[in-house]
Amino acid sequence: MKSLSRVLWGIVLIVLGVILALNALNITDVSIFFDGWWTLFIIVPCFIGLFDNEGGKTGNIIGLIIGALLLLSCQSIIDFDVVWKLLLPIVLVIIGLSFIFKNAISSSISNKIKEINSKNKISKNKEYVSTFSSQKLDFSKEEFTGCYTSAVFGGIDIDLTNAIIKEDVVINASAIFGGIDIRVGNEVNIKVNSTSIFGGVDNKIKNNDKNKVTIYVNATCLFGGVDIK
Repeated sequence: MKSLSRVLWGIVLIVLGVILALNALNITDVSIFFDGWWTLFIIVPCFIGLFDNEGGKTGNIIGLIIGALLLLSCQSIIDFDVVWKLLLPIVLVIIGLSFIFKNAISSSISNKIKEINSKNKISKNKEYVSTFSSQKLDFSKEEFTGCYTSAVFGGIDIDLTNAIIKEDVVINASAIFGGIDIRVGNEVNIKVNSTSIFGGVDNKIKNNDKNKVTIYVNATCLFGGVDIK
């Protein structure tokens, strides 16, 4: 999906460059500064963001709809007062729908996560919370069976590069105005299931069919992010 987003950005830049070149040669006279042109700085990144990252499209959908409404308002198609009144209801409805249909959209991964969580029954000493603070979790030379992490206005750094992982595990990560970094070795695969609102999961790991163990990251991001590297 990330390669597709790069292609889309490439197309946008090429089209813009061609238009500017043709205008400079007086072949065309296309104005890129139309009424509400600035809304494209909201619309284009949010649209392309729908094809980027694993899960976590809610924030991009909200931004895309808000950008489109603002553009229509600038074009005098919709009254700005109406747009202003609709913003909060639209945001609430989209967020609600994202929570309702989260498992339906990625049912296979969600079912696997439920299965592993039920099987492993993560104990209380595997629950880590960082509020207005930061902490580093190093599982080197330990058998890792999964954990619950929550970063609220704080940060958590999880180091699994030298951890012992014998079977598929789940990291349940909640980042609210905070960040969670997960560092893994080259011998594992990563699969992500996330609900993200003005935040997201950035997975830099490329899966390999030769890897026998998968780490499932079950993420909820609210103005926060999870970085897997």
